[in-house]
Amino acid sequence: MARTISSKRKSAKRTGPRVWGAGPLLFMVWSSGLLLTLLVGALVGGYMMLGLPEISSLRSYRPDMVTEVLDSGYHPIAYWYREKRWPLPMSQIPEQVANAFLAAEDARFYHHGGIDFMGVVRAVIKNVEAGGIVQGASTITQQVTRSLLLTRERSWIRKLKEAVLAWQIDAALSKDEILCIYLNQIYLGQGAYGVEAAARTYFAKHVYELTLAEAAMLAGLPQAPSRYNPARHFDRARKRQKYVLRRMVEEGFVTPAQAEAALAQQIVIKSEKLDIPPGSEYFIAHVRKELKARYGEERLLTDGLTIVTTLDRAWQEKAAESIREGIGRLVSREKKDAELPENVQSALVSMEAATGAVRALWGGNFTKSQFDLAIQGRMQPGSCFKPIVYSTALKEHVVAPNSIIVDEPLSLAGSDPEKPWQPENFDKKYMGPITIRTALTYSRNVISVKLAKLVGVRAIVEQARRMGITVPISEDLSIALGSSAVPPIQLVQAYSTFPNLGRSVRPQFVDAVLDRDDRVLEEFEPEFNDALDPVTAFQMVLLLQGVVQDGTGRYARKLKWPAGGKTGTTDNYRDAWFMGFTPEVVTGVWVGRKDRKSLGRLETGGKVACPIWTSFMKVTLEHAVKKDFPVPDGVALVPVDRRTGEIVTADPSRNKNVVWEAFPADELPALEPGAGIFNVPGIIQKIGDLFR
Repeated sequence: MARTISSKRKSAKRTGPRVWGAGPLLFMVWSSGLLLTLLVGALVGGYMMLGLPEISSLRSYRPDMVTEVLDSGYHPIAYWYREKRWPLPMSQIPEQVANAFLAAEDARFYHHGGIDFMGVVRAVIKNVEAGGIVQGASTITQQVTRSLLLTRERSWIRKLKEAVLAWQIDAALSKDEILCIYLNQIYLGQGAYGVEAAARTYFAKHVYELTLAEAAMLAGLPQAPSRYNPARHFDRARKRQKYVLRRMVEEGFVTPAQAEAALAQQIVIKSEKLDIPPGSEYFIAHVRKELKARYGEERLLTDGLTIVTTLDRAWQEKAAESIREGIGRLVSREKKDAELPENVQSALVSMEAATGAVRALWGGNFTKSQFDLAIQGRMQPGSCFKPIVYSTALKEHVVAPNSIIVDEPLSLAGSDPEKPWQPENFDKKYMGPITIRTALTYSRNVISVKLAKLVGVRAIVEQARRMGITVPISEDLSIALGSSAVPPIQLVQAYSTFPNLGRSVRPQFVDAVLDRDDRVLEEFEPEFNDALDPVTAFQMVLLLQGVVQDGTGRYARKLKWPAGGKTGTTDNYRDAWFMGFTPEVVTGVWVGRKDRKSLGRLETGGKVACPIWTSFMKVTLEHAVKKDFPVPDGVALVPVDRRTGEIVTADPSRNKNVVWEAFPADELPALEPGAGIFNVPGIIQKIGDLFR
């Protein structure tokens, strides 16, 4: 009996609630805490092992962007880029374009958190049904992650990183922000990044101009841009287009009727082509070199700058036309020279005198050589250098415009004591006593050498430097005949001194540089250098007008506009030049050969280069107002007999040999009473008004 009662008690004790002591409870709490700590530590450690990049950069998404180079009329003439992309805000991307990409890539984009598990299942089913991969499982957010934050490696770790980052991005950015990044970042083949670049690349349109059919074709590209490239594999691209349109119908983005109409539309594949004026490649190359030195190559290729250049499209086209016609005439005259057509080449530089803005530049044949004859080339200028010699002599008061110097055979000491240097005139003839005006008008070599000897070679070199010639110049008397080679653009700068009344202006190729937000980074101002006093510069203007009116540059009279200039021809007719200017424009033309042979007997600067200059300059006058060269204050205009240099005291209107020369009003020579001297502070009076 006692044993039975005892058994019942034991049974009751086992079936009742168990009471734990303090020790076991503490152990359980400690174990649970340890387990939780280990679990959290493992998760943190795993997360850290993934090495996930920061997503903060996506908040201020500023991708690489195309730098656009524009001519002076704001037409694009060049694109510079590492990735061809024009980022746009969502407000500028049509809804049907965005919907096409959503339908093709991620229809549930606005309903998932960055990872679409339902989409994965659906993609598997679709691919099984199609017997191949027709639909991907990556969301748009994952594609953004892959493009901007991760490498292209294929591994489960990268996929895990992609998933985690997609979830983070979806939490940090709005859906529209993510979609905007995607549509601007995605690579769509043929070097095009983003929908704007793709629209230009495949259809020569802006994205806002795309039709539904074109948008659907672009939306089919992300899966395999090369495979579905419509420019190369149109049939494949067409199939993808049909798929995208079908998905758009399924998702309710378009009606079946709209999809059918899009399918019926004829697609024209046409890539955007820049309309570049002929020969402007040299101009563009120089702009790039200039800005690379200032901004660096990286910034030019990625920052999306806007570069407004000084190039005038009409002027550049006229330069090409005038050179083509001028060379054509030369080749026609020299038909016996079979090598001439392949060897003849030309350079032209034209800039505004008031600003230095280079409006046209021809540097040769860019397809055959990238060497820029206008900027990099160095050619002997021949007599085109003489105005620098004359300017120096006038400035130093060694001579005046009406000074008489004898044109005669000249023998000077040469490098070899037994062989004197005997410079000759072009025609081997001598005119005897002549004025400075006549000497320059008819380009008498002996007079130029005499002036150089009178004023000193060092003074001439220094004057050339002030006028803009920076290349090495030989310091001997031969420079008076243009023996030292110079680039055409530097000679153009030197000649700008004359219409600018003593101020040489630096050639300028860029007007402004703006950043991608259209903020002005630089606006370029003219850069002048005081090279001559205004009176001497105006004296040279009048003398060089005489070259056009009566001398070796008289072909330029056909321009029927106030103009001055100088021809240049080197030994054996290897180089033909004409440097000339109107009150507004300075232009230089050179013609020569690659093999440095003769252009042909009597193919001079006046015969070869001056007609090209005259033809080209017509375009510069189309919107110009005809006016004479300005006369600086302190100038006295004096009637002079061009033959004798004597001041005309009788009515100059009755003397056909009268020319008007400029003298400093405060340094006039002693004159007889009644001599025709008139101080003209800013306006040339008519001859008839002077003797009433």
